[in-house]
Amino acid sequence: MNTIATSVLKDLAPDGTLRVAINLGNPVLAQLGSTGEPQGVSVALAKALAEELGVTLHMRTFDAAGKVFAALEEGAWNLAFLAIEPVREAQIAFSEPYVLIEGTYLVKREAPFQHVDELDRPGLRLAVGKGAAYDLYLTRTLQHAELVRAETSAGAVDLFIESDLDAAAGVRQPLERVAASDQRYRVLDGAFTSIRQAMAVPREREAGAAYVRNFVERRLAEGFVRGALLASGQTDVSAPR
Repeated sequence: MNTIATSVLKDLAPDGTLRVAINLGNPVLAQLGSTGEPQGVSVALAKALAEELGVTLHMRTFDAAGKVFAALEEGAWNLAFLAIEPVREAQIAFSEPYVLIEGTYLVKREAPFQHVDELDRPGLRLAVGKGAAYDLYLTRTLQHAELVRAETSAGAVDLFIESDLDAAAGVRQPLERVAASDQRYRVLDGAFTSIRQAMAVPREREAGAAYVRNFVERRLAEGFVRGALLASGQTDVSAPR
């Protein structure tokens, strides 16, 4: 029987419950099942960790990564699933990535752009989900284009369409689903960043963070993550190993 250190349990489940933030704003990682319960690779990892720790699992769902990060200030969660970003690392300790996702653009079919590198031009307006990993990345790296923020990643697509913007930035898979369902739009070649999705613990909880890092390494090595992705229909997403 695996004995869990008291310091780990104090960090991750101080009251006997692992409180986890699940971001439904990224359908690659989590989705609502037919019964209305969250499912997906993030949920599978949360359940596996709670079982390993021998504690109760409580999942709180959010519709955007920015809202997950903001809820840290409220003490709303002990564990979350977020992309690794420098602006978050001051407050969060990350595991190694368990999923790698491409950030790209949705554009109108008749738009002149063919590659993501063509979107950083004066006068271009790009929709993004506020606080999402690609919002943070583009905020740091864009020199000329303007970012227009929606409350959620899905809302960024709506904003792009309704406000007649030049593109919507986001995760490749959901953008490709939009393009497949509406021939007026297409997804550009290339990626402006590789979004590294990881498990996240408040930075001051060092024992818990170390345990979670080891947990992710083990689950990756045994193929658990790849299996959870396939089980949730995410066949075109890569796990690091």
